[in-house]
Formats: sequence, structure tokens, C-alpha cells
Amino acid sequence: MPFSKIYYLYFSPHKDYIRKLKNILGFVPGNMKLYRMAFRHKSVATPIKDGVKNSNERLEFLGDAVLGSVIAELLFKLYPYKDEGFLTELRSKIVSRVNLNQLSRKLGLNEFIEYDARMISYPNKQSSLLGDAFEALVGAVYVDKGYKFTKEFLLTRIIKPHVDIHTLEITETNFKSRLIEWCQHLSKDVQFVQVENPPGESTKMFSVEVLVEGEVCGLGRDFNKKSAEKLAAEKACEYLKVFETEDYSRSL
Repeated sequence: MPFSKIYYLYFSPHKDYIRKLKNILGFVPGNMKLYRMAFRHKSVATPIKDGVKNSNERLEFLGDAVLGSVIAELLFKLYPYKDEGFLTELRSKIVSRVNLNQLSRKLGLNEFIEYDARMISYPNKQSSLLGDAFEALVGAVYVDKGYKFTKEFLLTRIIKPHVDIHTLEITETNFKSRLIEWCQHLSKDVQFVQVENPPGESTKMFSVEVLVEGEVCGLGRDFNKKSAEKLAAEKACEYLKVFETEDYSRSL
């Protein structure tokens, strides 16, 4: 084992943190600053340059692209006779915010995430915290180790042991329909409301909020209004723990 890894594991002042991370990743991180940043939410980040903060947002952007690429190639090889629509839908199920949030919690990433505790009062922000951190972690691994290593890490350490692709294939993930059904079952009022975009956001982008009993439970943005509603419904399902409700979890 290289001296740098021995130092990290046994002599670094952050050795306990590094060992916990190694247990999840299966390897000793090379650039610890990257991994620290992967778990740092913008609510506790500090400005670096030109308004950019040392948060996990840039790594999240990169990790999202790398994860999508690995999943796309995997499904392309796994289903040689399925069309583009099927592959796109299945990939969406695998990388959905609900699925990534659950995966992140299962891996124990919640123990590493740094964020402002006041975020608990803002469900739209908190609902994606875990999934965002997972994507940022993928981005950190990519920058630290390269694409080939990251691909192998995702396939052997994450997807194979933790993602049941064939179960997801037959799982219904129409979040809007499921949310409406759940609200009807509990006699709760649900509304999808288009709202103004934040300053600087593209005017072609649709922003949709989901209100359940008047409370904002999810926000989605997309260039297609239906897609924005779907994203908002997905976040609302995660926030309201729709899929963890006994009557509904049985169907998943």
C-alpha cells in the first residue's frame, strides 16, 4: 500500500472520517478535498470566485452526467432488443431522485453531508439533499480516479449489490398519478401550480410547485411543463414518504 494511503488511514488527523468513507467506497480516496466538497451543501459553503461557492453543485453536475453514461451503457448491453423509449424510461427510474435518495441513505452518506440545519424547514431543498450528495460523490470519484475506475466502482460497488434493475423494470413510477392517488386515499387536497422562475432563470423554463393541503411539498423545473410537474411530484412523493406508506409500498 502506498505511503500516502497508509498515512491517510493511520496517521491523518481525519483518519476516522477516512476509514468510514473507505468502508463505503471500498478504496482509499486520493484527494480528500474533493470528497469533502462532495458532501458540502451550498447552505454551508463559502464563496471562492465570481460568486461560485465551494459546494457540491459542480461535482453534482459532473456526477449526474457520469452516472447517466454508465447506466445508459449498462442498459444498452443488458437489453439488446429494447427500444430507446424503454431504455430511457428505465434509466430515469434508476437515477430518479427518490431512488438516489434511498440509495444514498442505504449507503450511509447522510452521516457525511454538511448542511445548514435550518434547511429542515424547507422540504423542497431537503428532499434532494441525499441524492445530490450521491451524484457529487460520483463526480468526486471521477475527478480523483478517472472514468474507467468510476465505471467499475458504480457497477460493482453500487449497482450490482444495491440496485435491482429487473424489479425497477416492472415498477410503476408515475409520480404524479401516485401522488394524486395517495392524496385521494387520505382525503388531502393536492394542486400543481405554475410559478414564476427565479431571477436569472431561462424564460423558457417552467417552474411548478406541488401544494398538498396548501403546503409546498415539491418544486420542479424543466423546459416541458409536464416534465416539470413530474419532477415536482417526485420530490413531493419523497418529502411526504408516499412510497413508505404501508398500503403503497407493497406495490413496489
